[in-house]
Amino acid sequence: MVMDIKKTSTFNLQPIRQSVAVSFNYEIYFTNNLFELKNPTLAQVIAADEETKPKKVVAIVDAGLLEFFPGLVKQLTAYTQFYGEVLTLALEPMIVPGGEAAKNNPQLVEQIHQVIDTARLCRHSYILAIGGGAVLDLVGYAAATAHRGIRLIRIPTTVLAQNDSGVGVKNGINAFGKKNFLGTFAPPYAVINDSSFLKTLGDRDWRSGIAEALKVALIKDANFFEFINSRSAALVRRDMDAMQQLIYRCAQLHLEHIANSGDPFEMGSSRPLDFGHWAAHKLEHLTDYNLRHGEAVAIGIALDCTYSYLLGLLGKKDWQKILHTLSALGFTLYVPELEDSRCLFRGLTEFREHLGGELTLTLLQGVGKGIEVHEVDLSLYKQAILLLHEFVENKQSLVRVSVH
Repeated sequence: MVMDIKKTSTFNLQPIRQSVAVSFNYEIYFTNNLFELKNPTLAQVIAADEETKPKKVVAIVDAGLLEFFPGLVKQLTAYTQFYGEVLTLALEPMIVPGGEAAKNNPQLVEQIHQVIDTARLCRHSYILAIGGGAVLDLVGYAAATAHRGIRLIRIPTTVLAQNDSGVGVKNGINAFGKKNFLGTFAPPYAVINDSSFLKTLGDRDWRSGIAEALKVALIKDANFFEFINSRSAALVRRDMDAMQQLIYRCAQLHLEHIANSGDPFEMGSSRPLDFGHWAAHKLEHLTDYNLRHGEAVAIGIALDCTYSYLLGLLGKKDWQKILHTLSALGFTLYVPELEDSRCLFRGLTEFREHLGGELTLTLLQGVGKGIEVHEVDLSLYKQAILLLHEFVENKQSLVRVSVH
């Protein structure tokens, strides 16, 4: 029997439309020596939910951190025992590799899920993610996909994580050779920044997070860029006061954007906070992740600033000042992988595919003034690569001359 569509079409019901508004709240705390018994910050954060029973907690710890804090696991265990009326450690902390290795191994997600299941965590339990940005991304993804979401407390231990990745709403792991191909939008329950972890960072990791601060300063806050420029020497010599000011303002600007941009979960095609990132993500992959994320972002910023200059959007003095600031902070602004423009420009397609919609890049029309474009001139980008190489070569020549 063939259904007569014309006759039944009159019985179509009106679609039901419902709008749901959801409010997310989370706080970023700043402290020192978080797991000392006299520091109640973590216990107070968990006690703030006003639930009377002690909460089950599982900790996932960055293996790289234990090289410098070998007693961290024992300290964490002692802390949970001391504040036993608030929290209880359900299992021994799980140790995972740090850096991009954390995001390149999908088995780690399954292993964290197994820990969650073994510990019998529920949505009122807590997962502590302690480590750098890659570990926070990994644990955040696992936490968001177990029971459709377990409360996550991020404890970032690098500059990059404390001022950028650790304070946002995104989680993810790499797949198919692409950065953050698998992931979620899931705000943490809280973020706790402990400055004592920063003291043991190597110079590369200390420096890497500054790139994200420069990024947000360049597109949103000219005064913040001037602060970074004027304090570059202090930051290089690892002045903690300068770094703490940088982390605080950078985190503040990121949160303001997430809360007020109107698109916190990236439903559209705009991603201003990914200024410089289309090339950065591709360069990380092309260098087999030998480049730190922040190091790749610094190159991506330099490239997009140079392209903005060639487009006539950014003045020459501003362009030069930005590159000189990046150089003064110790960033390498050119790597051989930039010469393979065919592979590099695939990053533009992957950048668009990751979000969907039309290609949307943030460029600069002045320091502190981002502008969105939807088309690129690849021949001009090739010129930008050559010009960036020329800038680096000239700077190196000047250094050699001054040394002799």
